[in-house]
Amino acid sequence: MKLVLFDVDGTLLDSQHLIHACLVETFRGMGRPPLPRAEMLSIVGLSLVPAIQRLFGDDTSADDIDKAAAFYRDAFLARVNDPAFAPPLFPGAAEAVAELRRRDDVILGLATGKSRRGVDRILESFGWEGLFATIQTADTAPSKPDPGMIVQGAGEVGLRPEDAIMIGDTSFDILMGRRAGARTIGVSWGNHPVSELTEAGADHIIDDFAQLLPLVEAFKVTEPQ
Repeated sequence: MKLVLFDVDGTLLDSQHLIHACLVETFRGMGRPPLPRAEMLSIVGLSLVPAIQRLFGDDTSADDIDKAAAFYRDAFLARVNDPAFAPPLFPGAAEAVAELRRRDDVILGLATGKSRRGVDRILESFGWEGLFATIQTADTAPSKPDPGMIVQGAGEVGLRPEDAIMIGDTSFDILMGRRAGARTIGVSWGNHPVSELTEAGADHIIDDFAQLLPLVEAFKVTEPQ
């Protein structure tokens, strides 16, 4: 049995437009000029407070980090039900998840820097309730690239971290997977360039979801010594 863990933003879900808009409003709310789009989106995958801290800098006070995080949450809640900001799935994502769900040697999971409430909203919108056996979020696990999400997720389904495959679009996903002892697959369509995924040590890089299924099929779980 193998655990296939997906990141959400930038891997399954094309949420760049929504996240960027919320970050722009956050910077303006804090009286700062927004950073370039690519720089702001480079923090996608981290939990909210570490992400804000990385963007605003280590010399920013804890109070200002908390204030900026509150601006972001308010900006997100103001847009989350607006159809203009509704993030779609990437092409092939729904089909890949459905195909993996049919396999009797695969357990599906999510590992994301989003809150559980945000994840539940996404699952409901795509009819994915009950599809993922383990859901690791910023509410209950340390931020990527700490390996905690994979360690906890594997434990919840009775597997080892080395029985897992982590699929994500950022170096945070890849580093988390490597630190946990999992296999890692980077996707080329997300928030970090392929060069960063490769540098982080991704075992494979895919350009579309059709390339994922053969890699999952080829992954052989090693028996404990």
